[in-house]
Amino acid sequence: MRPELIIFDCDGVLIDSEGVASIVTARSLSALGWEMTPQQALSRFLGMSIEDIQPLAERAIGHAVPPGWRESLARGLIAALRQDSRLIPGAREMLEQVNKLGIEWRVASNSSAEEMDVKFAATGLSGLIPAKNRFAASDAGRPKPAPDVFLAAAGDVPPSRCVVVEDSPLGITGAVAAGMVCYGFSPHNDGLALITAGARRVLSNLNELFEVLE
Repeated sequence: MRPELIIFDCDGVLIDSEGVASIVTARSLSALGWEMTPQQALSRFLGMSIEDIQPLAERAIGHAVPPGWRESLARGLIAALRQDSRLIPGAREMLEQVNKLGIEWRVASNSSAEEMDVKFAATGLSGLIPAKNRFAASDAGRPKPAPDVFLAAAGDVPPSRCVVVEDSPLGITGAVAAGMVCYGFSPHNDGLALITAGARRVLSNLNELFEVLE
């Protein structure tokens, strides 16, 4: 299917930042009293926003998080991401090839706009992804798995003419709810959870996207 628009998730599809974010998140939650390893944080919160993590933390510790906790975690994430964000292998080349094909594309993420700015600057993607092509769920309405950020990114393009690339079940759920074809990206496992969530196919390499666009 050659779409009118491709919508990419940010973390885990373009930017290798989820491991970094999980370290910061696990440290913050453990300090609250919810003991957690980075791997546990990665498995439990993949694709989630800080907004959605907060009520889970409050249920786990039995009381409200301290005032400013969400903002403190956001600052910690930004500092770590500024230093340790890396490109997913092949991401730049894939985006450049999409440009050569003349297909419009945008980025839709549960990350904040500030977090995306930091990650793109750290990985050299800022010049390739203009601000008008970046859509943060916090600015669009509800975070994934709601469809809001995908619909905001699509703008006037009908959902049926959009293709989404996502690495998390939450993101795939949101894309499907938006009425868009979604492909999972899972370079390290079979991506069964992504298929279960509604992905049409799982890509193990970003270059495989061009196979499904033919």
